[in-house]
Order: sequence, then structure tokens, then C-alpha cells
Amino acid sequence: MRTIGFIGMGNMAQALAVGMIKGGKIIGEEILAFAPHQERLHENAKRIGFRACASEEEVIENADLVVLACKPYQIAGVIGENRQALQNKAILSIAYGWDFEKAQEYLPDGAHYQYMIPNTPVSVCSGILLVEEKNSFSEEQAAFAEELFGSLGKYMKLPTPSIGAANALAGCGPAFIAMVIEALGDAAVKHGLTREQAYALASGVMEGTAKLQQESGMHPGILKDQVCSPGGVTIKGVAALEENGMRNAFMKAVDATF
Repeated sequence: MRTIGFIGMGNMAQALAVGMIKGGKIIGEEILAFAPHQERLHENAKRIGFRACASEEEVIENADLVVLACKPYQIAGVIGENRQALQNKAILSIAYGWDFEKAQEYLPDGAHYQYMIPNTPVSVCSGILLVEEKNSFSEEQAAFAEELFGSLGKYMKLPTPSIGAANALAGCGPAFIAMVIEALGDAAVKHGLTREQAYALASGVMEGTAKLQQESGMHPGILKDQVCSPGGVTIKGVAALEENGMRNAFMKAVDATF
């Protein structure tokens, strides 16, 4: 297996293509893509480096691994219109909700299927890829997928019931964290820093703290306490966050994704 073909080329598919090329496991000529807006597709192909295709059929015929990257409500139609061509194909869906059991209602006989949810930091090879444990890939297909997508970040295999909660963190989380960076940046600008300085500091603090927690394995509460001197400015800031419901806001945000 070598070539990968996308049906649908929105933001997430573009992030995957950028990361794949950057990660060096595949070259742009080995990435095919179709999207109905052909002018935009060719513009993105020129910018990113993949091969634009004129039809879904062209992608399926020439790709070893077909990635269903269109909207969830479009998946049934794509499969239905290409049932014969998809027989015996390796198919990976990144459309939310299209887990293994749901896909079986629509797939043709002999199709090999894997459900996966990536997040946008795959574009810089620092993403999280939630991979449903239940699948019908062959050993060769599974190895190819893990080698290719594993180069884009953490390749995490999960049982089906855990996918929803994991997606609330990994899939939706980048938006939540981006809002934190934006809010911290706004506060810094309010107190005199430039926007560029503010975002550099906010993103750097986020990155450094995350790396410290991952490498040390320490509870986040301990890391917080290490910065909070008695009567100091940090504990006063922590108190302000607690007073304004920061923890509850994040928990409610995760709840809302279900």
C-alpha cells in the first residue's frame, strides 16, 4: 500500500495532508483528493502539494486507502454511489459518528473499514488520532494506517464507547484551548503587550506546561500548587478563575459535545 485518496478536502483533510507531507512518510504525489468545488480544490492542491482529482471514482480507482472526509450526512450517499468500486477497498472514515457498526449498514461486501477521529494539530505532526479498536482492516492495511497516521501525533486506539468522551477532549479541545490562548492574549494586550508578544507567551506557556505534565506525570493540581506562593499573585489569579467558574465552564463545554 502506498497511495491515499481523500473524498472531501475540507479543513481536517487539508490538515492531514499537510502533516503527512511534513512528516515525510508519503509525498504529495501519493495523496489524491476530490471535492465538488474544483477551483478551490486545485488552489489547495497547488498550495499543499497533493493531486487534485475530477471525480470520486478517480480517487477510489487510484488510491490504496480511501479516506471518507466529507460531511457525516454525505457519507451514505458517497458509499451508495460507489458501492461496486469500493468492494475490497481499504476505507478509513474521519466523519464523526460513522463508527464500525454504523458503517456496516452501508458498506459493500468485502470492504475493509476503520473509523478514526483526528484533530487539527495533525498539520504540525502534534495531533491526536482517536482510532476505533473495532475494524475490518487486514494486518497490512492496519500497519500502513498506523505508520502513516501515527507520524502525525498520538495514535490512540480506543473501544467504541470511549470515542465520544475522547473526542470531546481531543477533537473539540483545540477550539477550547485556542479560546484560552486568545483570552490570555487579550488580557496581556490590555496591560500593554503587543498582540504578537501576547500570543507567543500564551502559546508558549500552554506548550511548556503541557510538556512538563506529560514528561513528569505529575497531577496538574500539583503543578499549579508549585507556582502558587502564599499570598502571591498567582494564587490571587487562581482564586479569580475559581470565582468566575472556570472549571465548571470547561466541564459544561465537554458535556455539551454529547
